[in-house]
Amino acid sequence: MLAITIVAVASTATIAAWNQPALLKVGTLVSLLTEESPPKLPVPVQQVASKDLEDTWGAPRSGNRRHEGIDIFAPLGRPVLSTTNGLVFKVGEDDLGGHVVRVLGPGWKWHYYAHLDRFGEIKPGSTVQPGTVLGYVGNTGNASGTPYHLHYGVYRFLGGAQNPYPFLATKSVESNIKKPAPGSAVKLHSTHHHKKKQTTSGKSSSRRVKT
Repeated sequence: MLAITIVAVASTATIAAWNQPALLKVGTLVSLLTEESPPKLPVPVQQVASKDLEDTWGAPRSGNRRHEGIDIFAPLGRPVLSTTNGLVFKVGEDDLGGHVVRVLGPGWKWHYYAHLDRFGEIKPGSTVQPGTVLGYVGNTGNASGTPYHLHYGVYRFLGGAQNPYPFLATKSVESNIKKPAPGSAVKLHSTHHHKKKQTTSGKSSSRRVKT
């Protein structure tokens, strides 16, 4: 019976590690657990300053939801940068967020980057540093047809979203990965996208985003 239990546990662990390569980075996981979460974070979109941010925490959303994050408006294709060192757990899709990246950071806090147009050169199990390019600003998921922006969320490990706005520091972090060649983010969009005008600062003329 004991042998069967051991085999079952080992098999479960193998399957879990196969589906989630980040679980194999035991040393990194332990280090992140013992490291304190930073009291301040850089703005996770390149060339966006904290003074340009708006606190939309708790704003009403569809389905009787409340906004659990911050929307950071920027032009299509602007690099989205990791705010912390950490371990990538998800590079993929979800219904609301579209193209999303989820990073486990110091203090085992989750950092969630959503509505990306495309991903950076990362995958589950990748280790990142502040400034690592995770992806590029878009409007995928339920943000389709809205002004381009990043939805950024911070969560405690066992649940419970935190308002990212007070954490965001006054200076931006520079990318530590080679910038994409000019024009690499250019893509065709439908007519209704072109009706969403943006200012030269990268902010949308309309902030009524339901994400």
